[in-house]
Amino acid sequence: MVSIKATVMVITLLTFCLLGTASRYHSCCRSYISTKLPFSVIKGYSVQCEKENCPIGAIIFHTKKGKDVCTNPALNWVMNYVNRIRTEAQIAHNNSQSKQ
Repeated sequence: MVSIKATVMVITLLTFCLLGTASRYHSCCRSYISTKLPFSVIKGYSVQCEKENCPIGAIIFHTKKGKDVCTNPALNWVMNYVNRIRTEAQIAHNNSQSKQ
C-alpha cells in the first residue's frame, strides 16, 4: 500500500510540473522588438520554436537586468549576436579544459 506521504509528494510534484508548463506557454513571444538591442546588455539567449501556443519562432535574449526580449531570428544582427555568444562560450569552455 502506498503511504500518504508518498502520495502527497507525487501530487505536489505533478502540480509544480503543470504550473511550470503553464507559465512557459504564458510567457512565449508573440511579436518581435522593432529596434536593435545593444550587445552589452545581453547575458544569454534561448530559442523559441513555433508551436501551437507560441505562434512565432524567436531568439529570446536574456538581459543583465532580468528581462526577456523577443527578436526575429531572420535578422542578421540577431544571428550575429547568437554567434558571438556561442564563440564566447566556446572560448570559456576551452580555457576551462586547458586548466584541468
